[in-house]
Amino acid sequence: MSLTLPTILPEELARLNSPAYVIFRDRLLNNLDSMLQVARSPERLRPHCKTHKMAEIIRLWVQRGVVKHKAATIAESEMCAAAGATDVLLAYNPVGPNIQRIVKLAQMFPHCSFKCTCDHPVPLQALSAAAAAAGVSIGVMLDVNIGMDRTGITPETTSAPQLYNSIRSLPGLTQAGFQVYDGHQRQENRGDRINAVAAQWPRVLALKAAVESLGSTVPALACGGTPTFPCYAAMADPGIETCPGTSVLSDSGYGLHFPDLPFAPAAAVVTRVVSRPAKDRLTVDLGNKSIAADPPKGHRAWFPDLPDAVQDIHSEEHMVLVTPLADRYTPGDVLLAMPVHVCPTSALYDKVAIIDNGRLTEWWDVTSRNRKITV
Repeated sequence: MSLTLPTILPEELARLNSPAYVIFRDRLLNNLDSMLQVARSPERLRPHCKTHKMAEIIRLWVQRGVVKHKAATIAESEMCAAAGATDVLLAYNPVGPNIQRIVKLAQMFPHCSFKCTCDHPVPLQALSAAAAAAGVSIGVMLDVNIGMDRTGITPETTSAPQLYNSIRSLPGLTQAGFQVYDGHQRQENRGDRINAVAAQWPRVLALKAAVESLGSTVPALACGGTPTFPCYAAMADPGIETCPGTSVLSDSGYGLHFPDLPFAPAAAVVTRVVSRPAKDRLTVDLGNKSIAADPPKGHRAWFPDLPDAVQDIHSEEHMVLVTPLADRYTPGDVLLAMPVHVCPTSALYDKVAIIDNGRLTEWWDVTSRNRKITV
């Protein structure tokens, strides 16, 4: 992937405050179409909306026949259903008040099948009681841990088959399959990634066989993220749903580490020089409140016009760049920054400027950046 960005016309840049979040429409559409091509059919694609959090992008997916979506929050789940999705997986184990919230969504959007994950019987039983009392049905996917060790139950855990089997006897719940997320598989070479996925897959199939021997059904296997997307897409196992997220907008982190992925950066942050504190320094208004700060300090943005600049200071509203090219810039000059991690960057903005052929054509809401929409 080339770490370049399309041009924004000068008169359009002049209209944009800084920092401002922008999406290049042509690249976004190309990424959507490339994802469909990799998945091979809309039915094998369940894209994760946590990267963009925008109802407009869900509508673009629905127009392409992609009606199954994955979300990380209740707000994202609500956004997907309101934008036309008919099958939404909350890829999170609901606990506490979030149990009532997902049940409420099922009541509000009867056209949509809501699912969630689980890895423990206590919240599973609470979800059953809430769904049954409300007269709705919630699909449940067993969260299968194949090495990331963030959530989930390992396939070899003695209680795993019985935990999944118990879903079919709990009122208000239905068996929806397994979630198999492997965000730890980040080998830069695609062949190594393919081999890593293949090495773990027999564990998933063994668990599937074990639960089926108890009379349970496993209708779907929601697998992977963006790095392992092509690995699962190439597999023929029935029920596989590929779940890429970052590829919708892509970012410089994925572009640098996974050059085999056929996605181009579609998002950037417009920033301006606000100071020249030294001959080799320039300061831009790209603080850690305007671009994701979870990558290591010094590696949070990629500047196509200053690829060798050292990101020295990064505070709430400032980023200081050390570069021998600093004397080329004057306060007020514009730079485009590509996020190293685009997903948390999206959540920092309430609106995004859509750029089409260099022109600002419209604004989209970042619909689910907040934790609550209505529910």
